[in-house]
Amino acid sequence: MKLTFYSNFFNHHQRFLSEAFYQLLGDDYTFVATTPVPTNRLKLGYQDLNKSFPYVLTTYDNARNAKQARNLAKESDVIIIGSAPKEYCDLRIGTKKLMFRYAERPLKKGFEVWKYPYRFVKWHLQNPYGVPIYMLCASAYTAGDYAKFGLFRNRTYKWGYFPEVKRYGDIDALIAKKKPASILWAGRLIGWKHPEASILVAEKLRQAGYNFELNIIGNGEMEQQLRDLIQSKGLGQQVHMLGSMPPEQVREHMEESEIFLFTSDRNEGWGAVLNESMNSGCAVVASHEIGSVPYLIQNMENGLTYNDGNLDLLYAKVCWLLDNTNKRKHLGKAAYETLTTQWNAENAAERFIRLAQTVLNGEDGNESFSEGICSPAEPKIVSSFEYI
Repeated sequence: MKLTFYSNFFNHHQRFLSEAFYQLLGDDYTFVATTPVPTNRLKLGYQDLNKSFPYVLTTYDNARNAKQARNLAKESDVIIIGSAPKEYCDLRIGTKKLMFRYAERPLKKGFEVWKYPYRFVKWHLQNPYGVPIYMLCASAYTAGDYAKFGLFRNRTYKWGYFPEVKRYGDIDALIAKKKPASILWAGRLIGWKHPEASILVAEKLRQAGYNFELNIIGNGEMEQQLRDLIQSKGLGQQVHMLGSMPPEQVREHMEESEIFLFTSDRNEGWGAVLNESMNSGCAVVASHEIGSVPYLIQNMENGLTYNDGNLDLLYAKVCWLLDNTNKRKHLGKAAYETLTTQWNAENAAERFIRLAQTVLNGEDGNESFSEGICSPAEPKIVSSFEYI
C-alpha cells in the first residue's frame, strides 16, 4: 500500500505516527510538509523536523519536490490530508480514489447560524458526492459537527494526535516517586485555555487548608495577568510560574507531578498534553469540551472530567484526588496503561492500514473495529459527569 500524509509542517506530535507508518510501509510512506515550521512554534521549543527524516517531503524547497507531491496525490493508494493546500485535495478528488481527511471539530465557535448556508455549500463542494472521502476525527466532536451539514455519515472514525508514548520499566515506582500533592498545568497562556482556573482552584485549596504545590508551564498573552492574580491572591508560596520550556522538560515535570489540570474550553481541538500527562502517570482532571477527553478518559476509571467552566466541580474533583491517595495513584496508573496499550502511534498505524485496506477491498470500514482508534465515531453529543 502506498500511503501519503499531507499536512502543513512536521512536528513532534506527528513524528511517532509517521515512524510507525514507515516501519510498516517503508518507502511506500511519505509525509508531505507544505510549509516551514512557524517562528512562534520554534520559540515555544518546537524543533524543525521537516528535514530530519527520510520519509518527509518538503514542497516549499523546490519545484521538483512540489511536482512529486502532486504526483503522489494522484498515484497513492490512500492519502491522509490535514492542514494542507486545497490543490492536493482537488487532485485527489479528480482521481476518485480513497482519501481520508484529518480534522479537529470545525465548529469551535459554536453553530453560528448565519454562516450555515455558506459552510454547507463550501464543504459539500469540497467533499463531492460519489467520491470516497472519509473523516479521521481528531476530536470527539468532529463527527457531530459535520453531521449537522449532512457530511461523512457512516464515514467517520476515531482518531487523534499520537505523540511519543514512553514505556517505563516500573510505572508503580514512577508514581510512588511523584511529589505528594503536586499539581501541574501546562500550555499556552491564552484565554481559551483558561490557565486562570488553576489559580482560582489553588486559592480555594489554600482557604480549605490543603498543603499542595501548583506549577504552571508556558508563556503567552496572559502571563502578566496571571502573575498579578497570583500576587493579589497571596499564592506566591503555593503557585509557581515556570515559563516556557522544550517538550522534553515538560514531560519531566509531568513525571514528577501527581495531578494534571486540563482546563481548555471547546476551542481545544485535541490537546496532546492529555496524551502526555496520562502517559506520565498523572491523575488528570479535564474539561469535557476538549476534543481528546471523551476518547481518552473514562470518568473515574483512568481520570476525571468536569463540565467546562464549572470551577466548583473542578475544585471538588481536585479535592477528592488530594483526599484519596490510593485512588489518585490508581487513576494515574490506569491513565498510563490506556496510552501504552491502546492510544499510541503503533496501534494507530496498524489499525489505519487495516481500515484502509478494508475499504479498498470494497468492504464496510465500520466493521473493522468496535472501539478505540479507527472505530466508528458516532455523531453525538458527549457530556461530562456532575458527580464523582
